[in-house]
Amino acid sequence: MKTPQRQRLSTPSLRDRSLWATDYRWRLRDTYRAPLRVIRGCFNIAQLSLLNKYRRSLITQLGGPVVSLTTHGERILKVHLAIESVALGHLLPSRIILWLDDSSLFQNLPAPIRRLQDRGLEVLLTRNYGPHTKYYPYIESEHSFHSPLVTADDDIIYPRYWLRTLIEAYREFSNAVNCYRARVVEADGHDMRPYHTWELCTSTDASFRNVPTGVSGTVYPPSFQSVLKKAGSAFEACCPANDDIWLHVQAIRAGIKVRQISRRARHFPIIPGTQKVSLYRTNVTQDDGNDQQAKATYQETDLEILRNSETVRRTTAGSPAQRT
Repeated sequence: MKTPQRQRLSTPSLRDRSLWATDYRWRLRDTYRAPLRVIRGCFNIAQLSLLNKYRRSLITQLGGPVVSLTTHGERILKVHLAIESVALGHLLPSRIILWLDDSSLFQNLPAPIRRLQDRGLEVLLTRNYGPHTKYYPYIESEHSFHSPLVTADDDIIYPRYWLRTLIEAYREFSNAVNCYRARVVEADGHDMRPYHTWELCTSTDASFRNVPTGVSGTVYPPSFQSVLKKAGSAFEACCPANDDIWLHVQAIRAGIKVRQISRRARHFPIIPGTQKVSLYRTNVTQDDGNDQQAKATYQETDLEILRNSETVRRTTAGSPAQRT
């Protein structure tokens, strides 16, 4: 009777071991990334809070761009964190303006905002233009434009390179609207495709089809500010709750393309506790508000520009020179 042979176990190849190790490292990174992100965020907020209490240096300097933002309601208790993150950057603005549309808030500013006023922050009262309040009161108040205008949100912690990188992009591509985050608009026949189908941009090429989303920061050249001045407050009739759509349609009508400054659309950390009232939920989740406002804003001539831009893109992508 023959003795059964013991089955030999195959030894994993070097390639298999390498793939396993790589997969393990990725799983380990994903496991600890979220907690580390939370810890880092808490540290950043603590640092910015201490800077607000004890720092006395100016948050502006000559020669910089203008930074404009707005806040409302309970967010005024945390907007100083966003402003301090800008003030900690490698490049400082020549002006930083916080627009308020509530006279009671304006007359009873929190201590962190008063401390920032002592260091150069301008707090100005305006009427309520919805999300357009972050830029339109500045456009309305100026007679001529000589400095680039950068818009910021009140619920974001911006990295130190934020403003410097935007201005470097503006200087290199001064005829475009440069931003950190954009979506690619889709026009299907005579209609706009639903907003939720507009994918995030993955290119640094300037295009009429790129819609800048203001959350991560956008820089507008003086020439475009003049366009907005001429257009006035007509947005109130078509897209009062979406500034991105209005700014995009004014850009394409003026022949100005939008450019994302890196291939990856950036979304910087959100300040905790600021999302109780969200424009995104109002516009997208509740009643497709973005689609309604887009339909009321884009005219047939605007859609024709978008369709022609799509045709050019497909032709260029399919050319032999691009495929090689």
